Amino acid sequence: MTSTPEDGDLYRSPKKIAVPQEVREAVRTLIRWAGDDPDREGLLDTPVRVARAWKEYAQGYAEDPAHHLSRTFEEVGGYDEIVLLKDIPFQSHCEHHLAPIIGKASIAYLPKDRVVGISKLARVLHGYARRLQVQERLTAEVADCIWGHLEPQGVAVVIEASHACMTARGVRTPGVMMTTSRMMGVFREDERSRREVLALMGY
Repeated sequence: MTSTPEDGDLYRSPKKIAVPQEVREAVRTLIRWAGDDPDREGLLDTPVRVARAWKEYAQGYAEDPAHHLSRTFEEVGGYDEIVLLKDIPFQSHCEHHLAPIIGKASIAYLPKDRVVGISKLARVLHGYARRLQVQERLTAEVADCIWGHLEPQGVAVVIEASHACMTARGVRTPGVMMTTSRMMGVFREDERSRREVLALMGY
């Protein structure tokens, strides 16, 4: 059963979470495999720290991001133009190497008859980002969630991110950004609307 944390709970420190012995041993094994001694002084507390850090990195598994879109507003004074939240910073982890993904997202929708508090768009993003991810799926999940629960005329999501699995290992090419997008409704079907939303996002 999942729960949906409120504002302060999303960033609650997991310091009091009990760490099972099998998890500690798994981290110790990884340290040993990497070539170090898990029993030396500097690494004695590392297994517990790593375990609790991963509980924090993966908080998204404990919530349903769609819950943030459950409260909507119909009294918007006749507003019927694009709603855009631009350059939202986020962090995630690549499911292939468990390496950090650090980036920003721009999320827009064209309301039909209701809107949602703008902070909720960021919460949807973070709910999906705080899981093991690939950027393409993260982009689609955010867009699909907004499309399915707000039923707007259009949704546009553009994500730019740097992947440590590429910058810190493998090809080792720092400074490279990956861009993914998902357009739905009028932003996919109408070229003029698509150009407008991308221009607002700065593309």
